[in-house]
Amino acid sequence: MVSAIKVNLPQQSYDIAIAPGSLDQLGDRMATLKLGKKVLLVSNPNVFQFYGERAIASLKAAGFEVASYILPDGENYKTLESVQKIYDAALENRLERSATMVALGGGVIGDMTGFAAATWLRGINFVQVPTTLLAMIDAAIGGKTGVNHPQGKNLIGAFNQPRLVLIDPEVLKTLPVREFRAGMAEVIKYGVIWDAQLFDELEASQRLDEMEYLIPPTPLNKEGYNSPTPLGKGGEGGSSLMDSILTRSCQAKADVVSKDEKEAGQRAILNYGHTIGHAVESLTGYTQVLHGEAVAIGMVAAGQIAVELGMWTQEETQRQDALIEKAGLPTQLPSGLDIEAIIEALKIDKKVKAGKVRFVLPTQIGVVTVTDQVPADIIRQVLRGM
Repeated sequence: MVSAIKVNLPQQSYDIAIAPGSLDQLGDRMATLKLGKKVLLVSNPNVFQFYGERAIASLKAAGFEVASYILPDGENYKTLESVQKIYDAALENRLERSATMVALGGGVIGDMTGFAAATWLRGINFVQVPTTLLAMIDAAIGGKTGVNHPQGKNLIGAFNQPRLVLIDPEVLKTLPVREFRAGMAEVIKYGVIWDAQLFDELEASQRLDEMEYLIPPTPLNKEGYNSPTPLGKGGEGGSSLMDSILTRSCQAKADVVSKDEKEAGQRAILNYGHTIGHAVESLTGYTQVLHGEAVAIGMVAAGQIAVELGMWTQEETQRQDALIEKAGLPTQLPSGLDIEAIIEALKIDKKVKAGKVRFVLPTQIGVVTVTDQVPADIIRQVLRGM
């Protein structure tokens, strides 16, 4: 699988490059962008131990001067304090306006590095090298960057489009199963909001909870053993569901962002499941529930709200929830979570407009609408049922 998806924007268009083994071409791909020679690579310990040296070697081979900074892993470190440490590293390494920050990691690293790049010297170059499924298909694309406030998710941030998004599917081999499942929540989201064909492909798969079930079996060699087939290239079964997940999800995100870069209208549909999902994350301290798990819970709630409002059918929400369960994701609220606390948290969500909470709600598989006409009593009723 080799794909190049263009994010077409008025000011700065860029490519999403998807290819197995592409991590080793990072330097060459960045060299074609005619960036300055100084690079600060930001990562976390888990990712860096697997892929840091390869990324640095590729950059140096292409003539870049590379420094690195390692931040702790986890959503609870997505703070202004962490961004300050990136600034310190930028200052220590004398990053000028022609320099580039490279985010090697998941959504947390990408969001913080992008925000640091947006604000260091009022803006320097930024490249995304996502290493989780969730970051590959969602967080790394579209230029949303930022950090959390103690009272709310992503309340501090900036739009800062990367110069390149480089996706190497091979790195998913080291992704923990729980993180893979969290990414599948965003895949299901695209099926509900934009791509009914992707939804159908997910339904046709027997399992979605582990990556091995999304790749066709490799052929046996003459000794009777499986021949090594790189992730994303498929075996005798041809193109894998994993290929489709990456390309169709990235294309969906690129299409929406190209139409509405800064969420003035249509881009808001990408927040499906995120309104209640973000409240769940913040109320559990960003440590109990992964982002994708919270989005899954939020999608279940949004689907049922749409049913209660007569916007889509019980059968459709059951189809959605079945996919969420097939992916090994939660469909119930964490135990002990206070319903009224969720209602209060919704009021400070960044999507609130004119004091009204906006929900993305489905009307059919592949189509959603944005509304601020959801009575609080309906929200309470649905949450109590979860």
